Amino acid sequence: MIDLYIIQAGAELPSDRKELFLSAEARFVQTFEHPFIKRLGLPEGTPSMDDLYAESEDYDELNRAIAGRVIETAEFMASGGYAGLIPNEGRRCAAYLTLGRVNPDVLSAMRDMADAGKVNIEVLPFMSFAESAYSAALSYGHIGGQEIMTELPANRAARISSTEALYAITEIDSALMASEVKLALSEYYPDEYEVYFAIPAPDGSCYEIKTRRLYEIDRLADYDAASVLLVPPAKDMDLPRHSVEGLMEVMRRLRAPGGCPWDAEQTHESLKKNLLEESWEVIDAIDRNDPDDLCEELGDLLMQIAFHVVIEEERASFSLRDVATGITNKMIFRHPHVFGNVHVENSDEVLVNWEKLKKEEKHQRSVASAMDSVPKSFPSLLRAYKIQKKAADVGFDWSSAEEALPKVYEEADEVMDALTEGSPERIEDELGDLFFAAVNVARLKRVDPDLALTAATDKFERRFKLTEKLILEDGKRFEDMTLPEMDEYWERAKEEENKA
Repeated sequence: MIDLYIIQAGAELPSDRKELFLSAEARFVQTFEHPFIKRLGLPEGTPSMDDLYAESEDYDELNRAIAGRVIETAEFMASGGYAGLIPNEGRRCAAYLTLGRVNPDVLSAMRDMADAGKVNIEVLPFMSFAESAYSAALSYGHIGGQEIMTELPANRAARISSTEALYAITEIDSALMASEVKLALSEYYPDEYEVYFAIPAPDGSCYEIKTRRLYEIDRLADYDAASVLLVPPAKDMDLPRHSVEGLMEVMRRLRAPGGCPWDAEQTHESLKKNLLEESWEVIDAIDRNDPDDLCEELGDLLMQIAFHVVIEEERASFSLRDVATGITNKMIFRHPHVFGNVHVENSDEVLVNWEKLKKEEKHQRSVASAMDSVPKSFPSLLRAYKIQKKAADVGFDWSSAEEALPKVYEEADEVMDALTEGSPERIEDELGDLFFAAVNVARLKRVDPDLALTAATDKFERRFKLTEKLILEDGKRFEDMTLPEMDEYWERAKEEENKA
C-alpha cells in the first residue's frame, strides 16, 4: 500500500508540508508557471503538469491526464517499483502539490483510477490565498474579525450580491484584470472607497497590506497572481449605488416596527391599483422613447414587486430568491432551443413551441382549461385577444381577417337595431359583440387591439388640440360654434397634420 498525499498550497506552505513533499519518493507539482510555486525553491527537475496543460485539447482530457500520471506512478511504487528522485533517502510515499484546492474533477478521476488495495489517497487541508490575506489584514487591524468572507476570482467580481459581505478577490494578475475588477466594483462602491491589496512578501512568507482607494487599484507598479484584493463590508443604504437586496432592505425597514405606518398597513389587495398604474407608466415611457424616464419608471415597478415579496416574506411564504428561481427555471424550460437540443427555424416556431411547453407546464389538457388560465383581471381588449387565440389554437377560427370583417358589419347592424329598440341591456350586449368582432380582425392581422385603440385615441387627442388651436387663432370658441363649423376646422387640422 502506498500513501498518496494531495498537498494543497495557498499563500503559504507550512514547513511540515514542504518537508513531506520534498521527502516523498515520487513527487509532482501542478505547475511552475505561478509566482508562488517559483518562490518555494523546489528542486530542479521536479515533475510538473505544465506539459499536459499545453498538450490537452480540453479540461476533461487534462484532468484525466493529470490523474493518470500520478496514479500510474503510485501504483508502480505499490508494486515494488522505484520512482524516487533521491535514492535511499526518499520517504515511501507519493505527493502531488497543487496551487489552491485540488480540482475536484482531478481528485475524482484519481479515485476512480486508483486500486484501493494499492493506493491510499489523503487530501491535506490548507489555508487559501484569500484566507492568508484575510489573516494578514486582521493582524494589521485593517478589518474586523466578525465579517463573513466571500472569495471570488477576479473574472467573477461582477457577481457580488451584497455589499455587506467582506469580499476577497483573487487572481488579479495584471493591470487589465485590476481595471475590470474596478469597473465591476464601481457599480456598487464609490471611487474613494477604501480597499486593501494583499501582496505576497518578497520571501513568500506572508502578505504585505497596501491601503488603496478603489479608483487606484489598477495603478500599482506590478501585479502578482497570488495577490488578493480585500473589499471591506459596507451598509448598502450608505452607498451611492444600490443592489436589489438594498431595495429589499429598505422595504423591510419601512414595514418593520418604527418604520412607515402607511407602508406597514398595505396588503396585496390595496397595492393592486399601484401595480397597474406603475405598469402603465412604464409603457408610457417606452412609447415616448425616453430612456431616463423608463429607468425611473422601471424602478417604481420594481419597488411594487419588492413590496409584494416583503409581504410574503413576513408570512414565511416565499422570498425574492424564490421568485427569481421560479422565473429562471421557467425561462430555461421554455427555451429548449437555447438551453437544450431542440432546433427551431424562426420566431414563429419559437412561439408554437412556447405555447406547447406552457400547456405542458400548467397541465392544461383541454381548451377550457387553457382559457381558464387567462386572468379575468386583464384589460378587456387583451382578454378578448387571448381567449380568441386559445380557440384558434385548435382550429376554431376564421381563415383570414378578410373573412372575419363581414362579422364586424353584421354586429354593427345589430347595434343599430338595439339603438332603435332602446334597451340599455341589449345595446351593451351588441356593442360588446361589435368590439369582440373587431378584436378578431385585429388578431388575424397580428395587430394588438389595445395598442391600436391607444394610437387612435392619441391621434384623436392630437387632432382635437390642433382643431382648438386653429379655432382660437381665428378668434372663435367651441362653445359658440355649430357641429358643421367645428367639422370644417377638424378637416383643416387633419390636412395640417398630414403635411407635417
